[in-house]
Amino acid sequence: MKTLMAIIGLTAMLSGADGGALYQKCAACHGAKGEKAALGKSEVIARWGSAKVVDALKGYKAGTRNTKGMGALMKGQAASLSDADMKALGDYISGLK
Repeated sequence: MKTLMAIIGLTAMLSGADGGALYQKCAACHGAKGEKAALGKSEVIARWGSAKVVDALKGYKAGTRNTKGMGALMKGQAASLSDADMKALGDYISGLK
């Protein structure tokens, strides 16, 4: 078990992405626990699975997603996110309760 925890910790360190730290930028609109509809428009993201978060962020970054008119705003927010950042955010958001 110790070995597994060490591997998980090392993997997190190597990814360089801290979902909690990255999420601080999101919290202003989505709420501390993902409980808010951002700007009164978006879906509540609390309890989204990691894959759904990653897919949404990739779509916004690519400019192919425009859910509830949030495409342009979210494209700007997602522009600087790497794949590792998106995965870290997905993992973090999926754990919000």
